[in-house]
Amino acid sequence: MNSSRISRRRFAQMVLASTGALAATRIGKARAQALAQVKVVVIGAGIAGLGAARSLANQGAEVVVLEGKPNIGGRLLTDWSMGAPFEVGAGWIHGPEQKNPTRRLADAVNAKYVVTDDENLTIFDEDGYEFEDDVYDDVFEAWEDVIDHIDNTYEENDPRSLLKAIRDYDSDYLQDPNIVWAFSAFTEFSKGGPIEDLSAPLFNWDKAFDTSDVVVTTGYDELLKPLADGLDIRLSHRVNAVSYDEDDGVRVTTEKEVFDADYCICTVPLGVLKSNAITFEPPLPSSYRESIEDLGFGSVTKIALKFDAPFWDIETQYFGIVTEPKGRWNYWLNYRTFSDENILLGLSVGAYAPIADQMSNVEMKADALDVLRTVWKGEVTEPTQVLTTHWSTDPFSLGAYTYPRPKNRRQDFDDLGDDIDGRLFLAGEHTIFDYAGTTHGAYMTGLKAAEGVIDEAT
Repeated sequence: MNSSRISRRRFAQMVLASTGALAATRIGKARAQALAQVKVVVIGAGIAGLGAARSLANQGAEVVVLEGKPNIGGRLLTDWSMGAPFEVGAGWIHGPEQKNPTRRLADAVNAKYVVTDDENLTIFDEDGYEFEDDVYDDVFEAWEDVIDHIDNTYEENDPRSLLKAIRDYDSDYLQDPNIVWAFSAFTEFSKGGPIEDLSAPLFNWDKAFDTSDVVVTTGYDELLKPLADGLDIRLSHRVNAVSYDEDDGVRVTTEKEVFDADYCICTVPLGVLKSNAITFEPPLPSSYRESIEDLGFGSVTKIALKFDAPFWDIETQYFGIVTEPKGRWNYWLNYRTFSDENILLGLSVGAYAPIADQMSNVEMKADALDVLRTVWKGEVTEPTQVLTTHWSTDPFSLGAYTYPRPKNRRQDFDDLGDDIDGRLFLAGEHTIFDYAGTTHGAYMTGLKAAEGVIDEAT
């Protein structure tokens, strides 16, 4: 059975099932009885894995979730040590309209959010001077012109990178550090990969929910608690092998135990699949292995700096700083716009993010402060606390999120979500083109995989 054929109506049912609503319906009760003897192993306790496990458990399946880390969440984790939520992984709910399943999860725990206003932005050039209005307008016009040109003229099979597309449209743009900043701070941040390696036609052809993005001021990982509640979750259980057979089911081997089941849903990040840290027997089909190898998996590096007092305008939400190399701490979020803490959150993106990930915390702090001092000079004080991320060196992720590379196709993402021999299912943000790189995309794929199991079992 090909689980990619799930209808829109049934997808709506899957979203209902994730909150337990479907279990109360006639269909839900029938499925709960049908799945009473079904055993499922879910690998990964991120939002995709927990979504899948919750949905299946609601239908009566016997589910065990295996997580290599000592905590649930995967690439969704909140650190409160600064007095305000530092989101180690996912930081925004993108497009939090009512149709967005992540918004529904947030509402289920009465989460509080604050809209982040992308236009509440001040940008500084390489010398630390604020953009004049005409410079600001020219930069955004150039950025939008290139994107519009690509959207209107490129075909999906065009093999050019975004960098090549910019050069072909107007090579002078790449000589202007201000314009290059826009493609880095906006596009590289959004997609998780460098413009040199982003597919020109595909980077902007995914979908998005409406309404402005929000930060969850009560902590993003609170959304996971209802999903995880009551599940059999085995923490610090790192999976190293999965065997699957159309007739005999699956066997999942960890460093501690072996688990036999009827089905397996594997939600480990694309970086882990790329690393071959998990041995599949038989090997994954060649089309899956090719997509895993070909898709891009980048990093976005964060540093949160807490100060005794602000030296910046506390009413400005975002600060852009034109930096060299491209992507080096070029975008900053001001926490004072939604909390009482004097925190600046800096971002490194594109090709610079993996470089930053390799730094020690001391080196990263010095690097980030050096950027801030190009603008605020001697007003920049020593931070009282520093928090950092290093996603590309984290062995349980090896990157932040998936992006389309030149010559990729939509199906390189979507086909990864199809079942393998009716026993093994892959899920995660890398298995859905339209919403790759988002929590709602990851969650949707978990529900889709759970629906695939239900179809096979019933």
